[in-house]
Amino acid sequence: MVSFLLSIVALIVGYAVYGKFVEKVFGADENRPTPATTQNDGVDFVEMDWKRVFLIQFLNIAGLGPIFGAIAGALWGPVAFLWIVLGSIFAGATHDYFAGMLSIRHGGATIAEIVGEYLGMTAKNVMRLFSVVLLILVGVVFINGPAGLLQNMTGINKFVFLGIIVVYYLVATVMPVDKVIGKVYPIFGAALLIMGVGIMWGIMTQGYTIPEIQLTNMHPSAKSIFPFLFITIACGAISGFHATQSPIMARCIGNEKLGRKVFYGSMIAEGVIALIWAAAAMSFYGGVEGLSGAGSAAVVVNDISTTLMGTVGGILAVLGVVAAPITSGDTAFRSARLAIADAMKIKQESVGSRFMIAVPLFAIGIALCFIDFTIIWRYFAWSNQTLATIVLWTSAVYLVRNGRNHWIASAPATFMTAVITSYITVAPEGLGLGESIGIPVGIVCAVLAMGTFMAKSKSQANMDVTKAA
Repeated sequence: MVSFLLSIVALIVGYAVYGKFVEKVFGADENRPTPATTQNDGVDFVEMDWKRVFLIQFLNIAGLGPIFGAIAGALWGPVAFLWIVLGSIFAGATHDYFAGMLSIRHGGATIAEIVGEYLGMTAKNVMRLFSVVLLILVGVVFINGPAGLLQNMTGINKFVFLGIIVVYYLVATVMPVDKVIGKVYPIFGAALLIMGVGIMWGIMTQGYTIPEIQLTNMHPSAKSIFPFLFITIACGAISGFHATQSPIMARCIGNEKLGRKVFYGSMIAEGVIALIWAAAAMSFYGGVEGLSGAGSAAVVVNDISTTLMGTVGGILAVLGVVAAPITSGDTAFRSARLAIADAMKIKQESVGSRFMIAVPLFAIGIALCFIDFTIIWRYFAWSNQTLATIVLWTSAVYLVRNGRNHWIASAPATFMTAVITSYITVAPEGLGLGESIGIPVGIVCAVLAMGTFMAKSKSQANMDVTKAA
């Protein structure tokens, strides 16, 4: 339990110390006007109180990922704590902060437009397609997941819930951000935090033993820690999906100095939630062997919540887990609408223009609901981490162009490059070439990426010197 408590403390200290450092390197300026004030349109650009924006951002990014991903990651044992802590502080929260702040600096632009600004037109067009596909996959994942949980709770066929959720998604996607999202989501965001505290309290006070950190692979199938753990625990450490969500709230922040609280802080909060569920999953079943035979992540959530918090508390906890992905799902589709609108220069003030983009998106999403959920999740997981890697490299280029310390972005970008290339080379849904080939390929790709970046950085520095002369 000592390792678990120290991990919680490390996340808090990371926010206070490293988060402040990241903010300083970026150069947040409280006197600089933000899109919420300069482009207020009453639909997507609406200034809101930072506490409300924080809770919305937290709920948007904390769908099933930090819960289901942490439960799956717990199969590797307490080594998962290290990835959650180090990933959240040095990679995930930094990634989220830059995704949000660069959006603010570029008029509330969506992530594909930001990537294009720093990595070129080809990258912009690829990212436009890639981000929309990822968002649709996220939306589908976050339709299927809650529907499955509700079916487990009620016995009603999940397709009934699928229909209800889709109708809600469509309404929430096109409504002004402060009408549904701004009013309801802070409540659910607070409920998700309270639920996490309740689970943590139950584990700590009801006789369960949380294992201490050890650098041992405890996975029942002996699946390697690298790269599989780093793909499995995504939203609890670093997630490209967050880069699609941050611009939504970037359009609602009235002061750049609030970015650390909203973007960096919400990722740290998500890391805490991931730690709690990883610890609960490891300890509740008496170890990873027991966890491996417990059933699906939805069953694990139901078992732990009901046992630790009683019938009423368990229902509230599971409903919280249902609400989190639903709210992430509708903002995924909202982000897809905004990305397409940005790419096609379609103004979104009128309801008709919003429906014109949203309806085809939902038609595709509904069709994907009939595909095997596990297949969708596998491709979502890799796509998610790939997007995060691209955003980190984009952030590094921004820092170089502005003469700032690029290592806060380029170092995690290099590591994540190794992760995603190793995974797609090794994984069955990728090339399936085996770890003896995949891991060296990942390392070589990471070295090449860093080398290319450093060479271009040097060229940029020489150009700046020439211009100054």
